[in-house]
Amino acid sequence: MNIDGKRIIFFQIPPAIPGIPTTWNDMAYSRANESLVPLPVNKLDTIRQQIGFDWSKIVVEEASISDLDPEAVNRARELFIQHEVQRGKDKTYLEKLSDEQLLNKAGILLGGKVTRTALLLLGDEYAKNYFDGFIPRITWTLYNQDGSIKTYEHFDTPFLLAVDKVYQHIRNVKYRYIAGQQTLFPEEVDQYDASLIKELLHNCIAHQDYTLRGKVNVEEFEDHLVFINEGGFIPETIETALEPGYKPPYYRNTFLCNAMVNLYMIDSNAMGIPTIFQIQQEKFFPLPSYDLSVPNRVQVTVYGKILDKNYTQLLSYDRTLNIRTVFLLDKIQKKQEITREQYLHLKKLGLVEGRYPNIYVSYSVAEAVGQKPEYIRNSGLEDEKCKEFILKTLQKGPAKKDELMAVVGDLFPAVLPEDKKRRKLSNLLRIMKIRDETIDCTGNTKAAIWFIRKD
Repeated sequence: MNIDGKRIIFFQIPPAIPGIPTTWNDMAYSRANESLVPLPVNKLDTIRQQIGFDWSKIVVEEASISDLDPEAVNRARELFIQHEVQRGKDKTYLEKLSDEQLLNKAGILLGGKVTRTALLLLGDEYAKNYFDGFIPRITWTLYNQDGSIKTYEHFDTPFLLAVDKVYQHIRNVKYRYIAGQQTLFPEEVDQYDASLIKELLHNCIAHQDYTLRGKVNVEEFEDHLVFINEGGFIPETIETALEPGYKPPYYRNTFLCNAMVNLYMIDSNAMGIPTIFQIQQEKFFPLPSYDLSVPNRVQVTVYGKILDKNYTQLLSYDRTLNIRTVFLLDKIQKKQEITREQYLHLKKLGLVEGRYPNIYVSYSVAEAVGQKPEYIRNSGLEDEKCKEFILKTLQKGPAKKDELMAVVGDLFPAVLPEDKKRRKLSNLLRIMKIRDETIDCTGNTKAAIWFIRKD
């Protein structure tokens, strides 16, 4: 319509239907900072929860209790009875229940009918035939040092038993290291804590987005493991998941998660990530790294060795550090960026030193754990000392900048990248030429020849 000669356009936006995102030209969108992007699957999950959509709760009408693996059912009975007795229930009563009755109470069957959860956790080797278009699977792959595949194996249902089989395939050798400078006796631990591996595997099973028809992957390398599952990361950031008292806004597979809680497979208080972080922290190992760069995929790397002895010795020296502080220190040892505010927080605690973003363990802590030489290497010698080395070099004859760099480069802070070391040398040469008037040069830039100035 036109008003005062100007064209007016009206948009009529219908009220949102619970469980269904509003679309434009059949596409759902969301805001990411200042941009409009396709609606991520994890946010679509949140919208679906409004109508209680739960893939794992769907009853598979064609299946029956005879499609469940007897060994898995017996194991589920043991675990559920143990869980209920811990809650004060009568063990004798529970043991008298039939399989159907007990699995109903465990939230695995629904009214005596087989659910997708029942087939995932307890289904026999043929249960895969009940899933349309994909096979629920865990794949373990062992890689050679050059990145080529050495061997692999698939593990299908029942997942309740598959987890132990995957763990048995992982090489878990003893790892020896000296955690702190207060002793000469090394620690000897398994590369990977068994409870950490099972926690990660159980989380992959619980939070997998099965509508994406993918599988859980466990990739084993010489010194680290990688766990990959399909589906967006519900907390969205690791920092969020580490917040005290964090509770997820929803569960992707509520029925499945409830059953796994009843079987002691996962924690009901969203403590999975803090737990695996604590396991690594107590060993003074690097924390697991979460890669969320691929949409609708979570990739977790677990290290089976120390990466930076300074980080390890710091954790050994001060065992009172909370997990959020350790998380920031872990990012520093992995050369990952932290914010200036986070840097200032660590500096205030006396844990880091240096000019942001090139930071390292502070002098006070370095001295306490016997790392004074490492501190000096990181902080570098004073400029006056560097000038002395330059003068002594030029006293032997003229030299180019590259030749001077070979002499004094190692005197600069080790945390500086090569380009900044070169810039620092250029600044020193300029000061010595213009202000100190001790040296001079002929030529320009890299071709310049530097020499001692003679009065």
